Amino acid sequence: MQRHYRTCNICEAMCGLVIEHEGDQVLSIKPHKEDPLSRGHICPKAVALQDFRTDPDRVTTPLRKRGQEWEPVDWDEAIDYAAHGIRAVQDVHGKDGFGAYLGNPNAHKFANLMTLPRLIKAIGTTQRYSSATSDQIPHHVASIHMLGHPMLMPIPDLDRTDYLLVIGGNPMVSNGSMMTAPDFPGRIDDLQARGGRMVVIDPRRTETARHAAEHHFIRPETDAFLILALIHEVFAQNAVDLGALRDVIDGVEALRDAVQPFTPELAARHTGIDAATIRNLAADFTGAERAVCYARMGASTQSYGGLCQWATNALNIITGNFDAVGGAMFTTPAFDNVGLTRRKGAPRTYPEKRSRVSGLPLYNGEFPSAVLAEEMETPGAGQIKGMITVAGNPVLTAPNGRRIESALKALDFMVSVDIHINDTTQHADLILPGTVALEEPVYDTVFHSFAVRNTANYADALFDRPKGMIPEWEIFARLGNALTGGRDLGPSPSEQLDYALSRGFHAQAVSVDVL
Repeated sequence: MQRHYRTCNICEAMCGLVIEHEGDQVLSIKPHKEDPLSRGHICPKAVALQDFRTDPDRVTTPLRKRGQEWEPVDWDEAIDYAAHGIRAVQDVHGKDGFGAYLGNPNAHKFANLMTLPRLIKAIGTTQRYSSATSDQIPHHVASIHMLGHPMLMPIPDLDRTDYLLVIGGNPMVSNGSMMTAPDFPGRIDDLQARGGRMVVIDPRRTETARHAAEHHFIRPETDAFLILALIHEVFAQNAVDLGALRDVIDGVEALRDAVQPFTPELAARHTGIDAATIRNLAADFTGAERAVCYARMGASTQSYGGLCQWATNALNIITGNFDAVGGAMFTTPAFDNVGLTRRKGAPRTYPEKRSRVSGLPLYNGEFPSAVLAEEMETPGAGQIKGMITVAGNPVLTAPNGRRIESALKALDFMVSVDIHINDTTQHADLILPGTVALEEPVYDTVFHSFAVRNTANYADALFDRPKGMIPEWEIFARLGNALTGGRDLGPSPSEQLDYALSRGFHAQAVSVDVL
């Protein structure tokens, strides 16, 4: 028996695992009790790392559709067929006639994150979509306009706060979400043991609400009224405290003026939470030595998502709980997403571009997935007539899924990189099979930036890929070369990761070799 240590990369929590195996047979997947971030926490999803690999329905060879049947093809033929199909669509409908949809697993695969941009550039389309636009983009929009970079994300200092205000989030289930906090239940036990409190604002009695000191029901889509009323009360109670950030904050007086109409009485009419309770919430928040407001899914996936996230930051800022112990703090991850990217400072114009049909804003090179269906359905210049999906199933997971499915059926050409024939990939002309977690090296380059502790965990592939398969990142590199005439695959993702770590916050202590 051998023992292998790695991080689970199915979700944001990044739980440390101990995998016991004999040869290529997994004997057990257990929590790593000494992992400094997850602290021995694990959830049922972790065992799926093995299930992905051994699933009898898994696709392990390229499949080309002939009529209604699938036939296996070799990799050279599959890559050439994909490149020809993409260019055939673009020859008729232009570069933007071919779209791309990137699913959630890509955010947890550093190899994909480092090689997909090259492929998207080779395709040359601006019709790009991802699962991120379904839930988290308001956070990034608030960050780029308030702080200068979309990945400069304030994270609740969960392990040292005294008062946690949760608006529209259910971290007991999600283990954080834009606040990577595995073992959230244990951390709340710790909060309560040191005399702290968690207060939840949510339209339903969630698992998190059941563990809160207070739970206040709120009408959906009215969170902005509540947060603005809390800000109003901070000013009304003369409780503004900018702390150490006093000299670097602009717009406090403009904020004071902007929130004047948003009284607790106005908020009460919209939210269903009475004015006295709102005043008490504000007093408790400002009265706590260390407090932080965390607003998540319910405050993001709504008409006023961007406003909610901006107002949440503003509330933390004016109460002295921003960039402060026990408040909303900034991570210093080994892989520095902020320092390694060129985009710094808010764009001169926002939005930089709007979608062709509904005019919804482009952000960070992506249109909202909510407009994907209409962009395929609506004739005219820029209509999507071809599509590549990578580890995504928008028919099931994106807004207007049934419309998306109907539109996919009408495409001229579609290619999917996936491990299953599912509700989305069944409409593809070609499926290129991807590798799975235990067959790939793992290092989370995204969610360390959102974690409540700075940690770094790299593990190499545990098992070999199925015979005849190529690494998923190589699929993107080879297809990009086929589109551009290139030949060089470039440095491996692990080499790129090692280079990035050598330029991060902890360059002297962390490298792929050391980890």
